Amino acid sequence: MTTRIPPLPPARAQVLAGAYEAAVAGARRRSLAALVLVLALVLVAGVMAEVRPLTFVQNIENFTAYIAQILPSLSPATLPGDLAAWYWGLPKWLSLLGETLLMAYLGTLFGGLAAFALCFLASANLVRSRILCFATRRLLELFRTVPEVVFALIFVIAFGLGPMVGVLALAIHTAGALGKLFAEVVENIDMKPVEGLTASGASWVETVRFAVVPQVLSNFASYGLLRFEINVRGAGVMGFVGAGGIGQEFLVAIRNFYYTDVSAILLLIILTVIGIDIATERLRHHLLGREIAR
Repeated sequence: MTTRIPPLPPARAQVLAGAYEAAVAGARRRSLAALVLVLALVLVAGVMAEVRPLTFVQNIENFTAYIAQILPSLSPATLPGDLAAWYWGLPKWLSLLGETLLMAYLGTLFGGLAAFALCFLASANLVRSRILCFATRRLLELFRTVPEVVFALIFVIAFGLGPMVGVLALAIHTAGALGKLFAEVVENIDMKPVEGLTASGASWVETVRFAVVPQVLSNFASYGLLRFEINVRGAGVMGFVGAGGIGQEFLVAIRNFYYTDVSAILLLIILTVIGIDIATERLRHHLLGREIAR
């Protein structure tokens, strides 16, 4: 048996319809105003940044011409020889690429260890001293605010050229970036284990070790792997300022107009980054899946 809903009186229905139309009109006006504001900000930003669409359109053929110049001549009849000529420096490039990967690995490792040590001090739910928490957060902000290239330039002046410069620059920036992410993970943990250990007389270090670390370790590993992907790309740029690795050879090829070398090294870097991205993405999903299963 169904209950029939009685219709509203005409006057009441008219009032409600008018209120609905007014609400819809108000929402449309707000949306239009927001759109106009965004477009105005885009226009102002474009003018201040000297963005010239006509110049871009007029000179786009220079970009396509350069792309055509760096592409090698590959013929099906002489493909093995063409590939050998294209990758004539493969042993040297692989060695430099390995150096780049080691820079990224060590920078991620040292930066991750520093972030692990500092993130607990930057978590408001674990540290009673607001001054210590504030100072640690500002230190992490300093580490991640300065770009890796700027750190590398400073270290080149201090320590000279070499991969160590890239490792130090990546480690400092990684510590700042991962420290913030780690601290946010710590601040979202379940505090009941922490309260239980604190009530039983455990020290702060023991509380962190047995109540906090087991909850956050898989997320820490996931963020660390993601940061390693980023650092592989960043380590490739470190060579531009004399920090070694494949980036330095890439810069030499660009400056000396070794066109086919540019495309060969660039393709090598792209394939390496893609492979690392796929591997670390699967590992991250595996770790997060285990965490959800718990």
